[in-house]
Amino acid sequence: MNGKIKAWIIAIRFQTLSLSVSGVVLSGFIVYSKQLFDINIFLLVLSTTLLLQILSNLANDYGDYKHGTDNNNRIGPTRALQSGVLSVNEMRVALYVIVLLTFASGILLLLNAFNFTFNYLFIVFLIIGVLAIGTAIKYTVGKKPFGYNGLGDIMVFIFFGIVSVVGTYFLFTKQIDKIILLPATSIGLLSAGVLNINNLRDIENDKISNKNTLAVKMGVKKNKLYHITILALSIALLISYLYILNKEIAILFLIIPIVLLVIHGVTIFRNKELSELNKELKKLSLITLLVSVLVGVGIIL
Repeated sequence: MNGKIKAWIIAIRFQTLSLSVSGVVLSGFIVYSKQLFDINIFLLVLSTTLLLQILSNLANDYGDYKHGTDNNNRIGPTRALQSGVLSVNEMRVALYVIVLLTFASGILLLLNAFNFTFNYLFIVFLIIGVLAIGTAIKYTVGKKPFGYNGLGDIMVFIFFGIVSVVGTYFLFTKQIDKIILLPATSIGLLSAGVLNINNLRDIENDKISNKNTLAVKMGVKKNKLYHITILALSIALLISYLYILNKEIAILFLIIPIVLLVIHGVTIFRNKELSELNKELKKLSLITLLVSVLVGVGIIL
């Protein structure tokens, strides 16, 4: 494989894309159960979400490289700029291109969702979209990036959970149902868990690089307890959601994800070699998507 192509694949981080669409997929199932599903809106939400995730990943590669965090002491996989295959200018151009594509996809989404009407809702979601783009970049880029001040987990929780699930639901239904906050919070917590594994893996190098993630602030032991807690809370919220919907049978669909999460949690708690956490990061990302699909299928049956 061509070196540059491989480097771009590394920079995009395809293994994280399943996480970014989890909230959208679950919300799509929920809307489908209410017979309000629109394939055009769904596909545009997916494309916008995927582009935002790719933007975030590229910006993260760029930001960590510029801050000197991606160095030889880092445990995680070698990043694109760190490898030297891609130049800083090439990454900047890619960031500009993805920003434009994300904005274009977002505009098309809003036009379809609001029937080409430029009302106040269109403006509100346009602002949310611009904030999402800004947050994706600001996570590690700039003088005071969120990821370097322990705010990364909160941002992931908000955008991968609340905005993803509730925002998608609103674009279809034009209303907000309070109960939707339960699955939204659940997906947000699982998403924060994925970021947490990443930060736990890199905790030693992040300390040296002054990247004060939540993992760095907590320390390894407390961080592992925090990780297990948010996983348990996430499942509890989903069970509560299904119970309120009178979908008790659908709770059975969670058995496999619960078993996988228990195994994952035990692995994290017993972990002694931080380099081994790479596998768990990918696993939790896929488990989150699995949870979204199984809960969604349980709802529509």
